[in-house]
Amino acid sequence: MYDKTKFLPAGDRALVMEFGNSISPEINTKIRNMANTINNLNINYITEIIPTYRSILIIFDPLQISYGKLIENLEEIESSMGEGDVGAIRIVEIPTVYGGEYGPDIEFVASHNNLTVEEVIEIHTSRDYLLYMLGFTPGFGYLGGMDERIATPRLKTPRTKIPGGSTGVAGSQTGIYPIDSPGGWQLLGRTPIKLYDPISDPPVLLKAGDFIRFVQITEEEYKEIQELVKRNEYEVNIIMDGEVRSHE
Repeated sequence: MYDKTKFLPAGDRALVMEFGNSISPEINTKIRNMANTINNLNINYITEIIPTYRSILIIFDPLQISYGKLIENLEEIESSMGEGDVGAIRIVEIPTVYGGEYGPDIEFVASHNNLTVEEVIEIHTSRDYLLYMLGFTPGFGYLGGMDERIATPRLKTPRTKIPGGSTGVAGSQTGIYPIDSPGGWQLLGRTPIKLYDPISDPPVLLKAGDFIRFVQITEEEYKEIQELVKRNEYEVNIIMDGEVRSHE
């Protein structure tokens, strides 16, 4: 984390607040704290804030405030905010069926790391993953904290279409494809729930600062939940202020 936050111009109506040069829970806490504080103040000249791994993009109305004055105001907000005001912790459970047609690469991930398939599943479901930011496609969450024991390189040749809900690993990262899209991650399994639904309010299920908990289910349970999702009768299990399992 930097000793002093950096302010960088990003066009004529945006700036970047950069808090550090690494991916870490400490920097992410500072980012969420600042983002929540700005949101709670309902500042009319700030039109949107977008948190990332180590910074916040702040979009503002230059007709209401100058770039220099905005920096002054943001520095004042940062100096006066509390240390831990990041809001309630949300642990979102993601039911996932592993292997088979749902996770065609799980055997390779296991052999690459000298593990059994069962050990890969146990490791993948044993901890909670901090969602640092959203990007790439609508609802795609960048998760931190994966166990290095299941780290696996990306596919040499990406697939042209991966089904939405697919869960995979790439290097030391894990994540979920929210919609059908190309991709090169090694697929472990799939969830039947929708991470992105344009007709829902809000359309994106997850948000930065959430913790993601993968819960293994059977293929039969997958199909049951899938039918409930189609009928809009499935309720995602979200644990508020629960105990977060190791994510370092």
